[in-house]
Amino acid sequence: MTDARSVAVLMGGTSNEREVSLVSGNAVVEALRERGFDARPIDYSGDVAALIGALNDRPDVVFNALHGRYGEDGCIQGVLELAGLRYTHSGVLASALAMDKPMAKRLFVEAGIPCTEHVIATRDEILGGDVMSLPYVIKPLNEGSSVGVRIVRESRDKPAFGDEDWPFGDRVMVERYVPGREITVAVMGDRPLAVTELRPKQGFYDYDAKYTDGMTDHLIPAPIPESVYSAALEHAETAHRTLGCRGVSRADFRYDDTAGEPGSLYLLEINTQPGLTPLSLAPEQAAYAGIDFGDMVAWMVENASCDS
Repeated sequence: MTDARSVAVLMGGTSNEREVSLVSGNAVVEALRERGFDARPIDYSGDVAALIGALNDRPDVVFNALHGRYGEDGCIQGVLELAGLRYTHSGVLASALAMDKPMAKRLFVEAGIPCTEHVIATRDEILGGDVMSLPYVIKPLNEGSSVGVRIVRESRDKPAFGDEDWPFGDRVMVERYVPGREITVAVMGDRPLAVTELRPKQGFYDYDAKYTDGMTDHLIPAPIPESVYSAALEHAETAHRTLGCRGVSRADFRYDDTAGEPGSLYLLEINTQPGLTPLSLAPEQAAYAGIDFGDMVAWMVENASCDS
């Protein structure tokens, strides 16, 4: 625990999730100021030297509200470690592991958490033929908020994979498609908060469904069997601990009940810096657990740390 009063809130960044990060960051600044913190925003442009200059006054805590590459993959965490500043959310290793989907899956399976089968292929290999039986899901190896995710039900659903169509590198994760329902669990410290079912009104739970008001119904608590609900809570907490996460994380699952209940639950990935927008799931689950938004972000500040 830290007795922090001055807080620099990092937001913006250079990833595909910049706009979401700005909404999260501004919500955090407002909530912290309401609770008496000296909170100031820093719109990070990717200029590390400028960032270090902006942190020259050495705030008590840096609240990391960045999303996506360079913000939640261990890069900015390394800068803050070198500066010796306490910061919110997970440290360098946990952040890097969670963002590297194949590596995170390997660790989850070793911890006994059920995950979907996957292969890593190049863009040319995928274009040359189906590397897995249809249907399957194509994902970038290290993006968040469902950026770049495609469900391939027929071969014609594949992206063209030109640099403009796929600016995410040559190696691609191909994952078995799991029918059924979208489930998510936020973990706060060592406490899983709740289970939410997400029901997009069209398509799947992609970037637009996540951040456009009215496009997805959030059912909390999720209307699923008690045994599955308990398993989701347990797996989320185990995933959080397995990667060494701290602060707040969120685990995303698919629940296949298409052949009847209780069905099968699969962990897809863990997000070490879940969104803090008005439509975000972690604050919604915290509220369900009796923790309002301001108390949650204040708790994150008070529990900030620096591994070095």
